[in-house]
Amino acid sequence: MKTGDQIVQDLPWRWSVQGKIFIIGGLGYLFDAYDIALNGFLMPLLGEHFDLTLSQRGLVATANLVGMALGAVIWGGVADRIGRKKAFSVTLLIFAVFSVLGALSPSYAVFLALRFVAGIGLGGCIPVDYALVAEFSPRKYRGRVLTALDVWWPIGVTLCGLVSTAMLTLDNNWRWMLTTMALPALLLFWVRRGVPESPVYLSKKGREAEARTVIDDLVARTGAPVEPYVIPVPVDEGKAKGPRVAFEQLRDVWRFSARITSAAWLLFATVMLVYYAALSWMPSILKEQGLGDRAAFMSTTLMSGVGIVAVLASTLLVDLVGRKWLIGATAPLAALALVAFALLLDMPTGSVVAIGVFGFLMQLTIPAMYAYVSELYPTLLRASGFGWASSFSRVLTGFAPLLFGSVLWPLLGLPLTFAVLALAVVAAVVWTAVAAPETRGRALDDATEDAPGPHRVPVPGPGQAVL
Repeated sequence: MKTGDQIVQDLPWRWSVQGKIFIIGGLGYLFDAYDIALNGFLMPLLGEHFDLTLSQRGLVATANLVGMALGAVIWGGVADRIGRKKAFSVTLLIFAVFSVLGALSPSYAVFLALRFVAGIGLGGCIPVDYALVAEFSPRKYRGRVLTALDVWWPIGVTLCGLVSTAMLTLDNNWRWMLTTMALPALLLFWVRRGVPESPVYLSKKGREAEARTVIDDLVARTGAPVEPYVIPVPVDEGKAKGPRVAFEQLRDVWRFSARITSAAWLLFATVMLVYYAALSWMPSILKEQGLGDRAAFMSTTLMSGVGIVAVLASTLLVDLVGRKWLIGATAPLAALALVAFALLLDMPTGSVVAIGVFGFLMQLTIPAMYAYVSELYPTLLRASGFGWASSFSRVLTGFAPLLFGSVLWPLLGLPLTFAVLALAVVAAVVWTAVAAPETRGRALDDATEDAPGPHRVPVPGPGQAVL
């Protein structure tokens, strides 16, 4: 007899059912992209408003990204403890409220503090959203659904670029940019209240009556045949609360598989380091080359606009060639395109083409990477496993804007700086090829059955502990 989890994973895809979860989760992801992209557009504007040095401007992105890193740790663990639905809504509310407060900042120090707290809220969106969407998605379509979820990212970045460019003529334009982003987020918070709790999560927690209610509703609404199923006996996970939750989850993801976790962390860190370095500093780099605000903003927007097409292509390729092959081929090429951009800065046409190529290749990589890492962990560790990988990358990328503006760019120059980052991406891709399994076509809790090496940990079944 099937389990409740298997019933959910074998359902047909319906846009009126799982599609709603995809759209609502994706809109939260859009705001994450919008917020991170906004850092790059705010940096030159705040630099002029508060008379900041180049290194001080880097703190705009650093404060926000470090807050997101902390949020990814906190909310990934919390979502695995209290449920996807509650974390799903609260993360966005924190982000929206503190973004509005940030728009009212009387000083640069207050602005940085509020951006940090807003980042804590928004940092939880990605791990929580991916966990929820993954657990509602049928196995047959899960890879494509999780990859397609990333289409919201370039849409958010492109929208941010267009709105920010349109607001350049306003007084206190940076304040309006923050306010415009936060108000729709508050509306989405209200919409998210209607999202059901993940039936896979409810099953793992032993909340049988609630799980059956959601599963039976999904079966009825998708038109799937009704068949009996069982809800396995839950696992006793202990009583840890507060900060211990996050550190227990950190211990658990490394005990689960050190090889897989190290690969996930390195892949996340290097790929996102390259992407965030480009996204955060591209308007400032282009302004240094003599472009005006509008031209610099629109060239950066091009980088994300072509990414919309790339995400759709990645959605088709991820199940055709597999997660690892797609990441391994496109991530190094994207980093090399950024090196080419730095070498072609004195050639306006060539540098713009390189920006477009970088944006396209990077958005082939990132959706596949997000889908891949979210599938590497079993249900009870999925949000926290993804969250810790995201957090590790955001700790590094959080300080990268500061180091980029004060050390790397001035001392090494752009071509050599981007070349060093490209070598790091290649190293991470090689280690992932050795240390982590392909997850294409697997059941959600079977992701490590072929994991290489002696450190592989079997996925727990009903009645077994996750350690």
